[in-house]
Amino acid sequence: MTSSVSEARYSKPDVPRSDRQIRIGTMLVTMVEPHKGHEVAYNRWYECDHFYAGCMIGEHQFAGSRYVATADCKELRYPDDSPVTPDRSIGSYVAIYWVLDGKHDEWSKWAVDQVNWLHANDRMFEERDHIHTLLYEYEDEFAGKSDYVPPELALDHHFAGIAMVIGETADGVELAQATEWFKQRPVPGEVVVVASPLPMPADRPGDVPATSGTGRFLHLYFLEEDPREVWADRFALLGAEFQASGLGSIVFASPFLATVPGTDRYTDELW
Repeated sequence: MTSSVSEARYSKPDVPRSDRQIRIGTMLVTMVEPHKGHEVAYNRWYECDHFYAGCMIGEHQFAGSRYVATADCKELRYPDDSPVTPDRSIGSYVAIYWVLDGKHDEWSKWAVDQVNWLHANDRMFEERDHIHTLLYEYEDEFAGKSDYVPPELALDHHFAGIAMVIGETADGVELAQATEWFKQRPVPGEVVVVASPLPMPADRPGDVPATSGTGRFLHLYFLEEDPREVWADRFALLGAEFQASGLGSIVFASPFLATVPGTDRYTDELW
């Protein structure tokens, strides 16, 4: 019979992070652009091979999911001069992976060794470019209601899509101050994960750029609705409002749709 302690530990919605046995510690976020004419082959390679061989079979990596920005998603992006991507039409696919709390170093060693092995064994896909590939550390989470999907389950929940928001704090502003500003607003997602950048390993593969992340933060808003349908009401003014607060600025904001594994859906809608 389940004890009352166990019931309390695993019940929603009031399980504090410290009581969770499985917790997000760090994450890999990789935004990639397939070369035109290779989008179907890229999608099939990634979901049938690299999603697993490059990531999911790794030590201490416990969840992953992929998202896609169609042409109409990209039209909603801002700002136009984002330092994250050279053009709003660039950056079609995002893959996100959770790594177990306290296990980053072990996972990182495995990940670098594995991807270098994949390169050496011709298991990589050359017709694509890394646009924003970075490691992040979990910082916080918040939601608009008390009963929400725990972040650890968000990549497995089959949300319709996400809003990916990258910001920079103003000089002298701590991340916690900026996060509190967002928490005081109406929360536009089911659950929001807040993260800060980590340095990429020095021995990463040569095709992964040394993306600068100084002073930046990442928000992942998980949405039950199609993000395109709620963008105008929930996200379109977020950048201007945060700028007006004096706490920082948004340097990239974009909706993404959940991919449909085993299909080529959306590959003909990227540009």
